[in-house]
Amino acid sequence: MTSQHATGEARARRCPARRTPLHGPEFAEDPSRTYDQLREEGPAAPVELGPGVPATLVVSYDMALEVLRDPTTFSKDPRRWQAGVPADSPVLPMMGYRPNCQFSDGDRHARLRRAVTDCLSHVNPNAVREHVERSADALINEFGSAGEADLLPQYAGTLTLRVLTWLFGCPPDLGKRLLADMAHIADAADAGAAAEAGADLDECLRRLVHSKRGRPGRDVTSRLMAHSAQLSDDEVVHQLVILMGISAEAQQHLISNALRLLLSDERFAGDLSGGSLPVEDALDEVLWADPPIANHSIAYPTREVHLDGVHLPQDEPVVISLAAANRDPARTSTHRVGNRAHLAFGAGPHGCPAQRPARIIASAAIEKLLDRLPEMRLACPTDRLSWRPGPFYRGLTALPVRFPPVAAVPLQDDAGAAPPSAGDVNRR
Repeated sequence: MTSQHATGEARARRCPARRTPLHGPEFAEDPSRTYDQLREEGPAAPVELGPGVPATLVVSYDMALEVLRDPTTFSKDPRRWQAGVPADSPVLPMMGYRPNCQFSDGDRHARLRRAVTDCLSHVNPNAVREHVERSADALINEFGSAGEADLLPQYAGTLTLRVLTWLFGCPPDLGKRLLADMAHIADAADAGAAAEAGADLDECLRRLVHSKRGRPGRDVTSRLMAHSAQLSDDEVVHQLVILMGISAEAQQHLISNALRLLLSDERFAGDLSGGSLPVEDALDEVLWADPPIANHSIAYPTREVHLDGVHLPQDEPVVISLAAANRDPARTSTHRVGNRAHLAFGAGPHGCPAQRPARIIASAAIEKLLDRLPEMRLACPTDRLSWRPGPFYRGLTALPVRFPPVAAVPLQDDAGAAPPSAGDVNRR
């Protein structure tokens, strides 16, 4: 083979004639079909994250682990890639560099990650569950007498907002703006809206950090600011983008996706409060089959790489399809109950540090709703539920339900109390 011919083949591999779009209504409606088609091309395939934004999507479980566990070859810092991306790209607010542990490598990542994990370790799981249950009762009281509700805005979204603002000591008005901002950023559908939302998100979090400088508390934000890693205000803001922004988007979809499963899967038929599988097992099923963060854990090869027969250009995004990798026929087990080997929370040094509180919030929210509304049913056929656009998240646009009206229950009046640490609770 001549060197000219070899160069031409290499160029063809680097510039595939066809890239499968991971945006638009067709992908949102049935992403599993797209994943199956991509799998026919190999363990990874060329895709388009947004208009004119090429990437490689990893659909193999084993290849995903190789990428996730090798931060030396697969950097998390997007700045070299970002320099060639139009400033108005709708995916940039989600993928653009921020000085936080998600976009850092080496010693910087270790320092920022330690601050995050240390602060989360102070959150007492019993206190979180109690706050979720109180907040859930308050929300169910608001719509319970109507006999119908859209569980996405009226329950999963609002509950997530209340719990996260409590954990992070965030005023509710800022929290509401933050949740709306992340929705625009995650959808990656409108470049102008995404950019505006990104700017507003930063402003909200800077206001929060500024307020905590004057009045620190026992919340996660204050702990981050007081940590021995000595984070700057800018670094605190950008850790909060992960802990509050990305977590808020994922948390509400984890709750609503699990509720959709419980309300539509025959394994949960009959009285929901006495279903054949407990809520924790339903969460495992969702995290395997319909994880709220579907395509993420993005990395940027520090050099040209050939991995498992796939050419990965230097600096071009390598996106892990957590959803597709979980369904990899080469690794998929029919035994998912109690099986936590899924990649829904990532893996390796950048795996999600908030897995435990995320599961506690979701399970408490779902258990309380099923306890209060045991005869709840979907208000429309499952195939009429629609999904949000965008390449990153898997979330419904609405989750309408009907149920026999229920009376309000008395509420405890301490939902606004500061989140106690494990030590605070243990000393009671």
